[in-house]
Amino acid sequence: MNTTRRNFVKAVAVTTAGAAVLPGHLFARPKKANEKVRLAFIGVGLRGESHVALACNRDDVEIVALSDINAQMMDRAKSIIQKAGRPMPQIILGDKTAYKKVFEIKDLDAVIIATPWEWHCPMILDAIAAGVKYVGTEVMLGITLEDHWKVVRAAEASGAHVMMLENVCYRRDVMAVMNMVRQNVFGELVHLQGGYQHNLRSVLFTKDKSGDYIFGEKAFSEAQWRTAHSVHRNGDLYPTHGIGPCAMMIDINRGNRFISLSSFDSKARGLHKYTVDKNGEKGTGTKVRFKCGDMITTNIKCANGETILLQHDTFVARPYSLGFRVQGTEGLWMDVSNTIYVNGVSPNYDTWDKADEWLKKYDHPLWQKYGEDSKGAGHGGMDFFVIHAFVESIKRGTATPMDVYDAAAWSAITPLSERSIELGNATVEFPDFTSGNWMLRKQDFALDNSY
Repeated sequence: MNTTRRNFVKAVAVTTAGAAVLPGHLFARPKKANEKVRLAFIGVGLRGESHVALACNRDDVEIVALSDINAQMMDRAKSIIQKAGRPMPQIILGDKTAYKKVFEIKDLDAVIIATPWEWHCPMILDAIAAGVKYVGTEVMLGITLEDHWKVVRAAEASGAHVMMLENVCYRRDVMAVMNMVRQNVFGELVHLQGGYQHNLRSVLFTKDKSGDYIFGEKAFSEAQWRTAHSVHRNGDLYPTHGIGPCAMMIDINRGNRFISLSSFDSKARGLHKYTVDKNGEKGTGTKVRFKCGDMITTNIKCANGETILLQHDTFVARPYSLGFRVQGTEGLWMDVSNTIYVNGVSPNYDTWDKADEWLKKYDHPLWQKYGEDSKGAGHGGMDFFVIHAFVESIKRGTATPMDVYDAAAWSAITPLSERSIELGNATVEFPDFTSGNWMLRKQDFALDNSY
């Protein structure tokens, strides 16, 4: 499918779905050949600076502003700009509302938000209110369920495009497996699994000058804000890495949708044990009671009959794994064991194949085209693809391949899982952020090698 055909599919999908679905998608102005995307960044911490570096590698992007409240992180971002030989953009430092100055910049095409989770919703809403038509946001979309509805309603009312920068949707093996799914290698899908599973304790606590491992205002980077969520909340705090790829494989919001979920929490022991191990029985943080269970398990039922199992497991000692499993009537892929089985093709009915040859055979066209360009980008090259998709959408004046409905559905798992656990692991209804249009919308994610 060429780019013209891809844009046509996007336009038809929006038109078919009805005027309630982001009408501005039909009227976004494509960039001229020599016209650069004018992009601003709100939040240039460790994640934000990675995006800045990727933008510096693109000749089609003009970085017009950097905003943050932390002078140390801003200096790091400025250094990236200088080393890339780029003109220094407008630097916005100040209090927690200083970022609003970004929206005063003339002819601003887009903004990328990489700030603490609780700031994503208000910053997105402020960007949309200021007339910004493309907003890229790091996960999550919001804290409460109402946060998610606010963003969806604002995007629909203004025709703005809100893309969650979920990079795992572009992981090479994930995209190869999606290619296999679309070619019916596994038959009809019946069950999928994914998660966020690795030891995050060194992120949630940082060492201070006295040698104590701390979190909160005096800590560094994510330990300043992220750990507090584990103190006060109990649910799947980070579902999007696991759910994003699964959702794309079974066409969620595009002929399918999540209809309900139920979540279960284990005891909470890992973070407390970590503080005791590092600081001693009377050390900093040992009296804190962490609310979030060490293992959060969420089961999701889909309109087309598939089930999805998600796991959030970041507080105890363990290696990294997202735990993907994609299972159909004719076979399955499991990323933990790097194995695939396909009925009638694998050597016999009870033997696993190593996945490598399968993944090579079905390597997605995007990776075949841009694999070399992605080298050196964060997370094994995935970060290149998610920024590439965002920028290319702006240049073409089209919808982003992951849109506001995806962002809302994936991120809403967090408050819904919290509600389920609070209600004694009850099954709770999943909201339909598309207001019924999921039945008519068509899949357009990664259909070819354009973006």
